[in-house]
Amino acid sequence: MFSIYLHIPFCIQKCLYCDFLSGPASESDRESYLGTLETEIETESAHYRDREVNTVFLGGGTPSVLTADQTVRLFDCLRSCFRIAPDAEITTELNPGTVTADKLEAWRRCGINRLSVGLQSADEDELKMLGRIHTWQEFKQCWHMAREYGYTNMSVDLMSALPDQTAASWERTLRRVCCLTAPPEHISAYGLIIEENTPFYARYGENAPEAFRLPEEEEDRLIYHRTKEILQEYGYARYEISNYAKEGRHCLHNCAYWKGTDYVGLGLGASSMVHHVRWRNEDRMEQYMECLSHGGSVRRQQTLLTEHDRMEEFCFLGLRLMEGVSRRRFERLFGVSMDAVYGHQIAALIGQGLLEETGDDGLRLTDYGIDISNYVFSRFLLS
Repeated sequence: MFSIYLHIPFCIQKCLYCDFLSGPASESDRESYLGTLETEIETESAHYRDREVNTVFLGGGTPSVLTADQTVRLFDCLRSCFRIAPDAEITTELNPGTVTADKLEAWRRCGINRLSVGLQSADEDELKMLGRIHTWQEFKQCWHMAREYGYTNMSVDLMSALPDQTAASWERTLRRVCCLTAPPEHISAYGLIIEENTPFYARYGENAPEAFRLPEEEEDRLIYHRTKEILQEYGYARYEISNYAKEGRHCLHNCAYWKGTDYVGLGLGASSMVHHVRWRNEDRMEQYMECLSHGGSVRRQQTLLTEHDRMEEFCFLGLRLMEGVSRRRFERLFGVSMDAVYGHQIAALIGQGLLEETGDDGLRLTDYGIDISNYVFSRFLLS
C-alpha cells in the first residue's frame, strides 16, 4: 500500500476555527504555487518508480478553489510521474461554495472518484458563526449536482461541540444529512477543537469572554454518544473514532495512515512517512518556492523512527480503528510478542474496562475506552 497526499493551501476565506496551513491567495499566486508543486512532483517521483500508488488525496485549504484546467494540469503531471493503480481511490476535499459543473466534469476526467464535502453543520446560524462561505441550501445544490455527474462515493464532514450547540441541534444536522436524496456513503463527525491563533481562540478559548457558550462536558458527552446511535439508525457503522461509513465505504486513504503504511506528502507543509522515515515539508511559502526553483530539497524535520516509536504508533494509531490491532501482526513486524512488550499495560486496561479481546488475536477499545481514548493511547508510550 502506498499513498500520496497533495496539499493545496488556498481557500476563499479562512474559517474562524481553522488553524490549517491555508489562506486566500490571488490567481497569480495559485498559478505560481502549482508550477512549483509540479516541480516537486517531478523531483520526488524519482524515489518511487517501483511503487504503485493506491490512494491519492487532495487536501487543504480548499482544493476546489482551483480551476478545472488547473486540476487537470496537476493530475496530468501526477500521472506522468507516478504509477497510479487503475482502481486507486482518488479523493478531493471541496467546499460547497466553490463547486461548478465544469469542475465536476474535469474531476471525473482526472480520475477523481471520491468527494469529501466540508459541510460542518446543516444549521444556517451555525454556518455563519463558523465563518463558512456556503449555506445549507447551497450545500444541497452542490450535493445533487455531484450526484448528477456520477459521483457514487461521497463523504460529508460535520463538526460538533460548537458554541451554543445542543444535543438536539446536533441531532437535526445528522438527520438532515442522512435524509438527503442519495445520502452520503461516509460521514466524518469531529468535535470542535479551539486552536490557538484563531479568531475562535480569542472568543472561546480558556478565559475568553464567551467560553461559557461552549457545551458543558455532560452535553458534549451526550452529543458524542448520540452520534453513534443516530448514524446506526441510517446504516452507518463506526469504523474509526470519528468516522462512519456504509458497508465497504471506508476511506482507504485514512485507513492507510492508521495502519502505518507508507505515504508521501507533496506541497507546502505536507507530511510524509516512507520506510520508517518521517519528514515534513517547508511550511513557509516563499522559502518553499525559492528552494524548489533552485533544485533544493524542501524536506524538513526528518526523523528515522526507532523500533519503540514504531511499536507505539502501531498501537495508538491502530486502536483508533474499531477493528483494533492484531497481536500476530505486531509479532510479524517486530519479532517479539505484543504481550512481552505491553502485557502489563494491556492487562491493566482490560481490567479498567478500556480494552477488550477480540478472538484469540485482537485488541480493541471498548465504548468506555473510546470516551477516554487519549488516556488509553498514552499507556502505550514506551519512553
